[in-house]
Amino acid sequence: MTIPTDRPIYEGEIATYWFDENILVSLSKSPKRTVENISGNVVLVKKITNNTPVPLLIYLSDSPVPDKATRQFSTQQIPVIYSAMAMVSKPGLSKFIMNILFSLKPPPIPMKSFSDVQEAREWLLSLSK
Repeated sequence: MTIPTDRPIYEGEIATYWFDENILVSLSKSPKRTVENISGNVVLVKKITNNTPVPLLIYLSDSPVPDKATRQFSTQQIPVIYSAMAMVSKPGLSKFIMNILFSLKPPPIPMKSFSDVQEAREWLLSLSK
């Protein structure tokens, strides 16, 4: 994945962001997620999106499994900043993450895993029709 050079880029501790049409794209970074860095990321995303939930296309990277408090906090924050989430990764990674975050109840927004970025983009765009 190449970060574009023709639009604003937003750097955070756990991800790099930019817009592609009406979709927020996230290139995930690998530090362990904590309540602190997730909180900072929520502030950053709200600033980028003008406090409006948007569809997210996220390129996942390997990172250590977060603790239970971070997983719970992350699950609560997802619908505050995103309207839907398409996760692009190598096979198995996004399913693993979804299983960790949503083992007891379904995700709070539409979420789907993909290995093909074009399929992920089309799915997100189909939700806004």
